[in-house]
Formats: sequence, C-alpha cells, structure tokens
Amino acid sequence: MTDTLIAIISIFIGILGANLVGFFYKKYSLGFTGNTVAGMFGSIFFIKLFGRLGFGPKSIMLTGEVNGVLFTINVMVSFLGGVLGLYFIKWVVRKLNPKP
Repeated sequence: MTDTLIAIISIFIGILGANLVGFFYKKYSLGFTGNTVAGMFGSIFFIKLFGRLGFGPKSIMLTGEVNGVLFTINVMVSFLGGVLGLYFIKWVVRKLNPKP
C-alpha cells in the first residue's frame, strides 16, 4: 500500500462511520449526501489533527511495509472523526435553525 491509498481508505472509513450513525440514529442524519460530506471532513480533520502523534499515512508506511498497529489506530480515529464530524455539523445546523 502507498501513503495515498491509506489516506483514501481513512477517508472512506470516516464516510462509513458518519453514514452508519446517520442510519441508526435518525435524529443525527443529514441525508446520505450530508452524512458523506460530514464524514469526509471529520475524518480528514481528525487524521490531520491526531496523525501528528505518529499514526498518519506516512508513519504507517515508514518501513516500506504496513504497520498493522498504526493502521488500526488510523482506522479507528478516522471512524471516530467521521462520527464526531456528523455530530458537530448537526449541532451547528440545530444552532442556526432553532425551533420556535
């Protein structure tokens, strides 16, 4: 695998996380497209934010082979980023559109 492929997999995992939460918890859903965008941005944000701790795509491929532990942490953080991205965007939408 390459660094780019790991980054793309991370983004797809974030999208999957946001869409699963949107599917199972309807009150947090923004529709398929909204969940996808929220998951993508949440995943990218979290990987960039926490990837500096040593589990970014470049660190995973540092030795030339995939480091399984770092890749697993990357996938979990990406999933969490997608979920939290969806929660955050839904919170912003609720603040901007208060119910009377």
